Amino acid sequence: MTLTLTNTLTRTKEVFVPANPDCVTMYVCGPTVYNYAHIGNARPAVVFDVLYRLFRQRFDRVIYARNFTDVDDKINAAAKETGEPISVITERYIDAYHDDMAALGVLTPEFEPCVTHHIDEIIDLVSRLIALDHAYEVDGHVLFHVPSYAAYGALSGRQRDEMIAGARVEVAPYKRDPADFVLWKPSSNDLPGWESPWGRGRPGWHIECSAMIEEHLGSSIDIHGGGQDLIFPHHENEIAQGTCAHDGETYCRHWVHNGFVTVDGRKMSKSLGNVLLVRDLLREAPGEAIRFALLSANYRQPLDWSKGTLEQAKRGLDRLYGVLRDLGPAPETEIPTELLDGILGALEDDLNLPKAIAELFQLSKAARQVTTEGDRAKYYAALREAGRLLGLLQEDPAAWFKPEGNDEEEQLIERLVEARTTARSEQDYATADRIRDELADLGVEVQDLSLIHISEPTRRTPISYAVFCLK
Repeated sequence: MTLTLTNTLTRTKEVFVPANPDCVTMYVCGPTVYNYAHIGNARPAVVFDVLYRLFRQRFDRVIYARNFTDVDDKINAAAKETGEPISVITERYIDAYHDDMAALGVLTPEFEPCVTHHIDEIIDLVSRLIALDHAYEVDGHVLFHVPSYAAYGALSGRQRDEMIAGARVEVAPYKRDPADFVLWKPSSNDLPGWESPWGRGRPGWHIECSAMIEEHLGSSIDIHGGGQDLIFPHHENEIAQGTCAHDGETYCRHWVHNGFVTVDGRKMSKSLGNVLLVRDLLREAPGEAIRFALLSANYRQPLDWSKGTLEQAKRGLDRLYGVLRDLGPAPETEIPTELLDGILGALEDDLNLPKAIAELFQLSKAARQVTTEGDRAKYYAALREAGRLLGLLQEDPAAWFKPEGNDEEEQLIERLVEARTTARSEQDYATADRIRDELADLGVEVQDLSLIHISEPTRRTPISYAVFCLK
């Protein structure tokens, strides 16, 4: 099968072939760590995690880097507000990001570089751009001279006036051209700063990623990813400085961008009070349900989050885990390749996530029809493997359906259910009714049917157990 991806630079779906057939290099812009991750931060982490999993399936080696921006005006503002050093703030939110992404099943990249650990590399890259006449120093600032790179604007497709307005750049009197952007800027005594040939200062936003890419992945990479909001100016500026620093060598061969997350059709913002933090959503649903929801739309299109999004995702996963529960546990077995062809084909077709999920449900539907132990084992393994490619279905089905609650309460419920069953078998209906009322007080619904059947509840339903006893 051929792997294709939409390249933002060429605006076409292209066959993906890495420069080195033995090793794929991928860099994704990570979060600025001044607060907890919201669902918009989580979308690129999850989308590119699936791409990372797919690459690992197809290629012998994948080097994946996702950075942390740990020096930034927003971080500086948080430090002033709290009186804490920026390192305390950034370490806190890096740890929180790791926890939240782990809960969503996001794998850890090979490299997670932080800007503050790469100041020397940034200074070196800025110095080279100056030496090559692509940048200049004035009043303690170093700026990239945009007219020195003729292909500037190819990624975003913007006209010059649009680019200047869209970048929200300060048209300062010391700029040679209004579009020139900052590579290094001076720091006052109350701001973080490092010594440099241009005085004490700190890096501009765009130079950081180029320096970290060069350090960990080389001068040219296969994949650069991030949200659509980064296309301009961030990624446009990265191309300019990264290309010019290496004598015109291609900075990145494939640019891949995910769409925005909106909430009830509106952009997330503090002013609207609709910013959804991952850690808050994790109190409402398991991480796999959040991940499932994030994978429900085409990765390049907007994803609108509404009140029913999580509930729908949980119901879908309940169906899939229900099939796994009915099939297994099963012994390890070799998976027939044709069982995975559908989901692999969907993922290799420009990471078609909705189709991949549809294929997962088709596989589960077929699994319901199998009758032999051998076929059950094969479909169980295939569902697990198909789920692994998406980062889903990795829990034990019994654990997935196990209701939340403390062990003492569960033991009490089990004792009461057993006592009620005994009372009914002895035709002591008064005692059985009393125990039934006790169970109801604990949130347990008891239904007496003509056949014995124990049904495990849907995860996180209002009731703790559904108990069916012999009538």
